[in-house]
Amino acid sequence: MTEPLDLALAGLRETLLDADGLVRAVAAGRRRGAPAPWRRVELRYVDLKTGRHLQVTSYDQTQAHTSNHPVGTPAEQAVDELLELPFGNWHAESATESVQVRVTKKGGAAVHRRRVASEEGVQEARRDHDRDKGRLLPQDDPVFRALGLSDHQGRIKPSRQGKYRQVEEFLRILDSSVREALEKGHLRTPTPQEPLQVVDLGCGNAYLTFVTERYLRHVRGLPVHLTGIDQREQSRAHNERLAAELGAAATFVTSSIADASPGLGPGVRPDVVLALHACDTATDDALARAVQWEAPLVLAAPCCHHDIASQLRRQGPPAPYAMLTKDGILRERLADTLTDALRASLLRQQGYRVEVMQFVGSRHTPRNTLVRALRTGTVSGTMNPRREYDDLVSAWGISPRLGELLDPR
Repeated sequence: MTEPLDLALAGLRETLLDADGLVRAVAAGRRRGAPAPWRRVELRYVDLKTGRHLQVTSYDQTQAHTSNHPVGTPAEQAVDELLELPFGNWHAESATESVQVRVTKKGGAAVHRRRVASEEGVQEARRDHDRDKGRLLPQDDPVFRALGLSDHQGRIKPSRQGKYRQVEEFLRILDSSVREALEKGHLRTPTPQEPLQVVDLGCGNAYLTFVTERYLRHVRGLPVHLTGIDQREQSRAHNERLAAELGAAATFVTSSIADASPGLGPGVRPDVVLALHACDTATDDALARAVQWEAPLVLAAPCCHHDIASQLRRQGPPAPYAMLTKDGILRERLADTLTDALRASLLRQQGYRVEVMQFVGSRHTPRNTLVRALRTGTVSGTMNPRREYDDLVSAWGISPRLGELLDPR
């Protein structure tokens, strides 16, 4: 439902100021042409020695900044200041309702409200100040010790803080994506008999595979089965031992991404496909498999982009863009942008709504983008997205791998 933005924010304000009912609220994203000073802001109420406070945790590119505001005028002022910032999306949860507000391109508000039944397992608001602040999975969760990220006391090791931040960032994107897909009916409602099927292509040592299973199954309470696919037999054996140790609902298959067959049974397709830091055209192989499976939700964090970069080096740019590829580092960055823009275009042509968003890099790659694709069945973008795509690849004389996989012609 679309309504004027000021009315939507006024309704959201009431939810945010409900000191007894609010469980958690998140503001993220930005409106077109209006960057917000924070990458993400989280709100919840906590009980301190001096009474109940609104706790606001604001995230910039490197760290979190937490402030506490007493209930009453200080909390109201903090909320009003946040509502004036140009965030593109708000999501608030109470014990009885889930509210999402998304600012549209025309400056209106797409509002989705959903009543939450108690049996859906929405967590009661926790007011203790000393809990693991803002973490979707606490540091002492058994999965982190099994993966070697935490010590025997449940503390993340200093050398693994980067991986832990990557895990948390990924879970936030996964959480919001799965919630939206379920609420809008793009993902089917899973049952114990027909769990949500998540397939991780090129899973490696399965850090994000296991935390995905842990979060969706044990925190969100969703019936889920996860299949990890990697071409190395050593990875499969290692991951199966870890799955047995954790009691995870996960299986692992040795296969290349291009030949991947998750073996889910007749008529069963993947619901969510992950491809996280698959190298070069392996990301294209993963996206092509997801399209062939008609997967409703796809999350892919590309790694290196050597294929298009090497084509640019051989072919040379069209006039007058020679200066963009004269220096190697600029050519690489241009290749990154071209590759992911063309991937997004091809997915939109296949009936996906696509967002290319910021993600955290890993120690293996400085790339920090993530492609999120939700299958809607309708072609989005320009009036003739195929012609726009053809014109771009023709002008630059390049042949994207994903385009070849989806259209052999």
